Amino acid sequence: MTTLFRLDASILPTTSSSRELADLVEKEWLSTHPTSTVVRRDLSVEPIPATAWADAVTSNFTPEAERTDGQRAARALSTQLADELVDADALLFAVPLYNYGVSQHFKTWFDLAYTDPRIDPQGTALHGKPATLVTVLGGNYAPGTPKEGWDHSTSWLRRVLADVWGLDLRVVERPFTLVGVNPALDAFAEVAADLKQTAETHAVRSGREIAELTGSASS
Repeated sequence: MTTLFRLDASILPTTSSSRELADLVEKEWLSTHPTSTVVRRDLSVEPIPATAWADAVTSNFTPEAERTDGQRAARALSTQLADELVDADALLFAVPLYNYGVSQHFKTWFDLAYTDPRIDPQGTALHGKPATLVTVLGGNYAPGTPKEGWDHSTSWLRRVLADVWGLDLRVVERPFTLVGVNPALDAFAEVAADLKQTAETHAVRSGREIAELTGSASS
């Protein structure tokens, strides 16, 4: 049986554009692997404690008998987070851009998971694993736009997922999700609709690709 791990970082579950795109990826995955398991981690429902990363790191320099309850809990949670990644056949991350940077929920999750030796700088447990990153942006930060270069999230996400963890990564990106929400962007309605359709097409294709890379429907 195959397993898809899905992580959602949006703080707005009922109106999340990143979740909508991730749903398309997941649907395509399940059409190939109908009996597979989807392991979910929703960081809006169960955020990682802000102190966990520091506790996990400092525990490495603390004799086991002298570790605090917080350090022990952080190490156990780090292991659990890494287990979810290592045990899955494919990975799906839905991470919005917030305030021009990386979602704090995702960053806190990543930092803690990264303390596990299987996926730290020397770890290779995730190398080559098929994965999709879905990311959405309220504005448009593409080359030639007035705010080109203001997206400080997507490049970092690519770096840590593809270059650091070595995932076989696909990126589905949808800009202009605030069109229809922010009246100042009403003039871009047609452009936003085209970008939405393109992103949805890419999401379906990505779901199909990562499903095919993890074997047949009978696996």
